[in-house]
Amino acid sequence: MAKETQYTEDNIRSLDWKEHIRMRPGMYIGKLGDGSSPDDGIYILLKEVLDNSIDEYVMGAGKTIEIRIKDKEVKVRDYGRGIPLGKVVDVVSKMNTGGKYDTRAFKKSVGLNGVGTKAVNALSSFFRVESVRENQIKYAEFEQGNLLADPNPEESSSRRGTKVIFIPDETIFKNFRYRNEYVSKMLKNYVYLNRGLTIDFNGEKYFSENGLKDLLEENIHHDDILYPIIHLESEDIEIALTHSKTQYSEEYHSFVNGQNTTQGGTHLNAFREAFVKTIREFYGKNFEASDIRKSIVSAISIKVMEPVFESQTKTKLGSTDMGGKLPTVRTFIIDFVKKHLDNYLHKNPETADKLQRKILQAERERKELSGIRKLAKERAKKASLHNKKLRDCRVHLHDTKSDRQLETTLFITEGDSASGSITKSRDVNTQAVFSLKGKPLNCYGLSKKIVYENEEFNLLQAALNIEESIEDLRYNNIVIATDADVDGMHIRLLLITFFLQFFPEVIKEGHLYILQTPLFRVRNKKETIYCYSEEERKNAIEKLKPKPEITRFKGLGEISPDEFKHFIGADIRLDPVMLERSMSIEELLSFYMGKNTPERQEFIIDNLKFEVDKVEETV
Repeated sequence: MAKETQYTEDNIRSLDWKEHIRMRPGMYIGKLGDGSSPDDGIYILLKEVLDNSIDEYVMGAGKTIEIRIKDKEVKVRDYGRGIPLGKVVDVVSKMNTGGKYDTRAFKKSVGLNGVGTKAVNALSSFFRVESVRENQIKYAEFEQGNLLADPNPEESSSRRGTKVIFIPDETIFKNFRYRNEYVSKMLKNYVYLNRGLTIDFNGEKYFSENGLKDLLEENIHHDDILYPIIHLESEDIEIALTHSKTQYSEEYHSFVNGQNTTQGGTHLNAFREAFVKTIREFYGKNFEASDIRKSIVSAISIKVMEPVFESQTKTKLGSTDMGGKLPTVRTFIIDFVKKHLDNYLHKNPETADKLQRKILQAERERKELSGIRKLAKERAKKASLHNKKLRDCRVHLHDTKSDRQLETTLFITEGDSASGSITKSRDVNTQAVFSLKGKPLNCYGLSKKIVYENEEFNLLQAALNIEESIEDLRYNNIVIATDADVDGMHIRLLLITFFLQFFPEVIKEGHLYILQTPLFRVRNKKETIYCYSEEERKNAIEKLKPKPEITRFKGLGEISPDEFKHFIGADIRLDPVMLERSMSIEELLSFYMGKNTPERQEFIIDNLKFEVDKVEETV
């Protein structure tokens, strides 16, 4: 008979605040990551500190926030009211302590649960908070949430406000680095939502006069705007919208109390519904919802008294009313859009005319595609029953019951040997594999019809579930995993072209990556080091001397499943695919995939030469 395990009071363990955060960081900051993705934990840490400074600005205190990021150290300084000096330690180290529980001090703030800075403190190898008020300065220093220094306040002539310095803990955030592009996008969103606020990031100043109108102008190239941006606002709501001339899909930016709700929620669903309703009533025609919203690019921001988010990282709004006896979020938005958008279209007949023509064009295209879509869907359905291309995972991006949604990844691989290695070594819960048969079609300049006619593209679209909208995307990360040679680079370009042409928001929203795989394995009997560059190879040889064994990987198929798990696990290295603001998607596509211009040839020769040099130099 099995021995009974004792279950006494000694088995009951109560974790203190910092232990709990360090043991379960995902509950507080989503996924960890190394900074290659915009929703990695290091950006959430910055955001949690920044939210407090933003809330000070919202309450009318301090018009400038200064941010400095150098190497791994982050400094955030605001000129708000400053933390009350007697509470400096408590505010950053005691759970459920903070001014935001007192609604008189903070009306419509983001960080309502008082967890933010405590999480930053617990997850930092060094954390310092300083507060200046009433000509006195008080500071406290911590290491992994443990208090190191807590001296008494001293006299100070500095301007009032709060300064936080922290270094994310490298035992939790492995090989991390802050990418300025992601920080910059986050800060721009803050100034669009807080007109009059200046954010100074490493000497560069961000400021917005026109709110969400500026946001859309930043995100859509001026040549691609169908009609002047419609900008509607009232006390607790602001909306900006236009249609794109070239984009197929819908694109939304949504915010609640200054928080970027990347997964939408109640307010975004209400806006999409309200837009369709208003347009149908304005033109007196029962247009299809998908035709009305096709190619829309828009942003919505609302303020709610006590928002209910579906996670600590606040990426999806679940709350349903505006606070107090006010209407539900849905009713509030529908009424606002109906009144203000209808008025705008009556006053601007030229815009109304362009919008109607766009809807009719979408209707024509849909009808032309309907037969082929039906066939393609049936094909995809049959294929998915025995879809050899897709090895799916258990968790998907919209599985609210899992805390691993943000880790969901689809690897797009080439050939059976590479997909075999990844399939055998992947995490079946969060990592899926889609294998291509050789090179995909160059779809530059082709119409959406090709997505349905081409079996691979049709199955890829079905696997990602993005035919109707990116809202239904099944994986947070889409990773192109090809060999690091000339053919591999060509396949990357063809896949990027597919996304740019038909689903650019996948790239705009930061979901597309290139997998970095090691070029070399350097090992002796005791240790193995995988090297991603010539420099790393030299360092490894130096470390493992006198005569380590050096292997050069020529393709992904050569890497065994046992080894592959090291490259797609906790230490995965991803390069994000990003769009440059200066070029429209049309210009970008014609440069890379259009006719062979001398500039393009020069660019490709230079880049391929770099790749080939790397290969030759290291063989």
